[in-house]
Amino acid sequence: MVPAVTAVIGLLLTSGCASTQEPKAGAGTPSGTSPTEPAGTPLTMAQLKTLAFKTGEVPQVRGPMAVQEPMPKGSGRTFPPISDSSCEPLLDARSGEGSFAHVFQIFNWKKNIMGGSSTLASYEVGGAEQRFAALKQALATCRSYEGEGYVGKFKVTVKTEAPPQVGDEAVAFREIIPGPEQPQDRNEQFIVVRTGSAIATFSELGFGSGLSFPTELVSRQVERLRIAQRP
Repeated sequence: MVPAVTAVIGLLLTSGCASTQEPKAGAGTPSGTSPTEPAGTPLTMAQLKTLAFKTGEVPQVRGPMAVQEPMPKGSGRTFPPISDSSCEPLLDARSGEGSFAHVFQIFNWKKNIMGGSSTLASYEVGGAEQRFAALKQALATCRSYEGEGYVGKFKVTVKTEAPPQVGDEAVAFREIIPGPEQPQDRNEQFIVVRTGSAIATFSELGFGSGLSFPTELVSRQVERLRIAQRP
């Protein structure tokens, strides 16, 4: 299987396809940097696309890094709810659920055939803080869940880990997925960072002990989001 297809399937296993969200009114750990004040107007999809990495900016990547818009609402497949609803915020973070606007980007790594991805999402005032609070609460209680994705049913074990010190607040966790078709369990890392009214989610797919999304890229992407929200 070619790397790009492998990465896409890995991302779809637990998250499915996110649809375009209608604008919704918004109802940590310090990183060592000054908190970003929530912007009065959330970043648009066009702005988020310009803030994503461009081809040539990431030497670790093979081939193009197209920035993708979410599918139109109702155009993708739907799946049954996961077995533990308290774990839902973990899936919401990677799909930009409830955001004003969001975009996706797939990284086809030269040294990791499984690849990685990022989701950049913007929220109206208060929305990002609420979403992140829900995510932190979910990580305090969610230890496992079962569900169904594009490649069938799956069972996930959730393990938290120390996040990089970036943004206004950040979390990191891994999802371990047993697979009879592979000699080792799947090990998928997720890093979620809030800066102001934007949330960036990064994933790194792998097997066995697992790999980590490059911290330097996380820092660069989050800094771009921070600067873009300056008054």
